[in-house]
Amino acid sequence: MTTEPGLTWQRFRDLKLSELTDAADGWRAASAFADAARERVDGDMGGKLAKTQNSESARSAVKRLKRLSENYHYIHTETGLVRGALDGLASELGAPQRRLREALEDAASLGYAVNDNGSIVYPAGGKNELTGDALPGGSVMGNNGLIGAGNPGLYRDADGMLDPALTPGAPALKSPNPHRAKAQDVADRLAHAMREAHEIDARYTSALHKLKAAPGLTVDTKTWADVASDVDAVSGAAREYLGKEIPFDKSPADRKEWWDHLTKEQREEYLAAFPGVIGNLDGIPALARDQANRENIQLLIAQLDGQSDTKSQDKVEGLKEIQRKLMHQDPKMPPMYLLGIGAEGNGRAIVAYGNPDTAKNVSAYVPGLNTSLDAGFAGGDLKRASDIAVDAQSFDASSASIAWLGYDAPQTGFDSNLPQNIRNLDVMGTERASAGAASYNEFMAGISATNEHSDPHVTAIGHSYGSFTVGQAAQRDGGIPGADDIVLVGSPGTGADHAQDLNVGKNHVFVGAADNDLVTKLPSKAQAAALVSGIIPASLADPSGDQLWFGTDPSHRDFGATRFAVDDGPVPFIGGEGATPAHSDYFDVNDDAGARRPSESERNISLIVSGNSDEISREKPR
Repeated sequence: MTTEPGLTWQRFRDLKLSELTDAADGWRAASAFADAARERVDGDMGGKLAKTQNSESARSAVKRLKRLSENYHYIHTETGLVRGALDGLASELGAPQRRLREALEDAASLGYAVNDNGSIVYPAGGKNELTGDALPGGSVMGNNGLIGAGNPGLYRDADGMLDPALTPGAPALKSPNPHRAKAQDVADRLAHAMREAHEIDARYTSALHKLKAAPGLTVDTKTWADVASDVDAVSGAAREYLGKEIPFDKSPADRKEWWDHLTKEQREEYLAAFPGVIGNLDGIPALARDQANRENIQLLIAQLDGQSDTKSQDKVEGLKEIQRKLMHQDPKMPPMYLLGIGAEGNGRAIVAYGNPDTAKNVSAYVPGLNTSLDAGFAGGDLKRASDIAVDAQSFDASSASIAWLGYDAPQTGFDSNLPQNIRNLDVMGTERASAGAASYNEFMAGISATNEHSDPHVTAIGHSYGSFTVGQAAQRDGGIPGADDIVLVGSPGTGADHAQDLNVGKNHVFVGAADNDLVTKLPSKAQAAALVSGIIPASLADPSGDQLWFGTDPSHRDFGATRFAVDDGPVPFIGGEGATPAHSDYFDVNDDAGARRPSESERNISLIVSGNSDEISREKPR
């Protein structure tokens, strides 16, 4: 019926879609086998060997096992993509095949023949008004841009009537043969079904042709870059089948419900075809996001590793360190879950220590100024989240802690040059916090939706500019979803005048401000202008002394929050530590001779996170 080779209407009619799904099941089994084999190599073989042996031969064996693990990882990913493509192809072809068969059944019931080219032959019928003879039959083609492309543009029935559907501009004359209209309807339906089938077939054929392994057994960065391209190809092919069903415009709670109603096989298909989407979609359970993002991180490393700019290489370092931590977790520490990862902007990473879906107490920490996806974040900020989880669990074992880098924090610095510092402060506008606040609230709504407890205890933590972001999130309509307590440390202000404005009640807003932390004493914008100009004393610009760069000082008595005790921290500029050494000390944990000793600030934060805020040590407000 078509000038395109391959898929004729006869072949499509007889195609057994169950054979495609059976093939997909075979690839699914291969993918599961490779994944299980990788886990055995990493755990039972390489993991045990690395822990029990320390010889050169053992280290060499571990390296070989790591290469074997990467091979299994590659096989698992690629076979999963083949499975997803075959499932998608079978699913999408189902509807047009059903319409084709219905059209053919109607043609048979009416006694019409179907030619190889898809035209419909109808019999004589009706009566010629002049002669009284029966009107002769004829044939019609379906109204399809692909069908009959090589035929003349003017079609006539055997009775000489024009076919207006196929002849642009032709007079809309109606054939008196009653079979003509019925035959045209059947032909149009058949043509539409085949046009749709050809489009689907071409889309998936293109994607499947790209799923080819390079020769050899080496799985390196280039291999994973090819895998990333393969994922894009399958995602593009499956967008009609799966992508349009993803509830992007729904709430996290609605997304959770959507995910819960998918079958196991459907979830596997989404994870294979859209790992970057599922891994970063708020409302999807932590285990599924973690599974998707462990694939995403490998693909991102491959995509960025070939780029020579400093920003990309910084991200690669951060991604590789996060991946290393995921692969070599300390069984004595809370387990890691990768809840989000991305390369946009300064990079994105959301990492939980402890399962936020099963923990009764969940905290989400927002880092601040100069934070980006790099080795510093992967080392420092993730350690903060890990330490909070460990220390909170010492008070309540059902606690999880999250480091949330879901926005672009400002990138600037401070030194002894006051006018330059004031200019640097201009970088800390409100736009980044406003965008971050919306994303943070979406994420927190997802935490509330996926947590299995009816009323989990949720704490929002903001450090530095992150405290301003948390403050902006808290002042949005309804506040931070699910938040019971808010912790602000090293804060330049929240944009709020009073703790009550943060929508958790002023007794549930807790502030840590070290006396030697200059960020907690940044001048207000009026003071800054006075300091730079020298025209008026800064004290006259802010006579109350309670204003910071982003509004009322959260540690000031007029703000109304609870100030908890923290160490004063190092004095600025003394000992070559720069302008803000105390700004990074709020989460410190000392480990003297193996004895874990949290700082007073860290202990207080962990008490709040675990739901024991009545036990914190307090400090007099400013």
